[in-house]
Amino acid sequence: MVDLEVLKAAVEAGDRATAVRLTREAVDEGLDPRTVLDAMTAAMGVIGRRFQAGEIFVPEMLISARAMKEATAVLEPVLVAAGVRPEHTAVIGTIRGDLHDIGKSLVGMMWKGAGIEVVDLGTNVGADRFVEAARASGAQLVGVSALLTTTMVGMRDVVAAVRAAGLGDVKVLVGGAPVTAEYAASIGADGYAPDAATAVDVARAVLRIA
Repeated sequence: MVDLEVLKAAVEAGDRATAVRLTREAVDEGLDPRTVLDAMTAAMGVIGRRFQAGEIFVPEMLISARAMKEATAVLEPVLVAAGVRPEHTAVIGTIRGDLHDIGKSLVGMMWKGAGIEVVDLGTNVGADRFVEAARASGAQLVGVSALLTTTMVGMRDVVAAVRAAGLGDVKVLVGGAPVTAEYAASIGADGYAPDAATAVDVARAVLRIA
C-alpha cells in the first residue's frame, strides 16, 4: 500500500516523477482520493511555511508546486468521479498590458495546493474578462497580478468592475513587485500578498477557510 508520507515528502522535495508514480499507485489501489489530496495539500502547507521562514526560495517553491500540479492531474478524474470538488474557486490573471507570468502562475499553483479551484486566465487580462470568468465559474476570489508600475494602475479598474458586476461577495486580491499594501487599500482591494506563500494565507483569511 502507498505510504502517503512518502508522497508528501516527494511533493515537498519537488520530485515530480515519484509524486506522480505514487499518486497513480494510490489510485490503482483504490485509496480515498481525498486522503491522497490531503497529503499533497499538507506538503504545500509545509513549503509555504518554509518559504515564509526564509528556509527556501521561489525556485524551490516552484519545483514543489509543479510536482503537486502533475500529481493532482492524475488524481483529478478520480476526485470528479467521486463527486469531490473544492468548496472555493478563484480566478487569477496578470493585468492588461503586462505579460509577466511566473509569479501569477506560482500563486495559482499554491492556491490549488491549498484546495482552491483555480481558473488561470493567463496574462494581459482586462477587467471585463476577469468579471466574465468570475461569473462563469462562480468564483469567490479574483487574483490580479502586475509586475510593472505602468500596468498596475489597471488593478483599480478590475476592483471597480467586480464591484459593479453584482457578483455577490467576491473578494479581490492583488500582488506583484510594484504593488504595496497601501496601494491595494487605496484601490479598494480586499487583500494584498507580497509573495505566493502569503497569498495562500490571505486567500484563506478572506474566504474564511479554517
